Amino acid sequence: MYSDSHAKAQPTLTERLFLLFLRLIAVACFWFGLQYWAMLVGFSLDGRGRFDLLSVPWRTAASALAVLFPIASLGLWVNVSWGVVVWVLAASTQMLMYSLWASSFGSNWVIFPMHATVVVVYCLFRFLIWREQDKHGRDVTVDSP
Repeated sequence: MYSDSHAKAQPTLTERLFLLFLRLIAVACFWFGLQYWAMLVGFSLDGRGRFDLLSVPWRTAASALAVLFPIASLGLWVNVSWGVVVWVLAASTQMLMYSLWASSFGSNWVIFPMHATVVVVYCLFRFLIWREQDKHGRDVTVDSP
């Protein structure tokens, strides 16, 4: 068979909205990454968050998140599976920083509900897409005449 002999199915409205959702999360991840980089190089917080002035836990966490968030942003923007995995690592790290290790990092009550809301919306989208594909997947199979 030739590659041009099959018509590619158009994405459904749910799939288009899911891609828009992923791209919005990608922009947020990129913003988080920029914030961590700005802190580490002394551009924000009046230079008080520079890498050489931070404690060891902050150096470790901020450096990791300054790398993870932009990588997650790229993966989410182009809609590849590893983008979600890297985002989960970065979001989990950030949630642990401000909840479990609040004595070292302080508390940030916005981070946990924000990431939890994104996880719930992501799971809802994945369920709706799975249901659509399951519904339409039974109509046409590869061995149809």
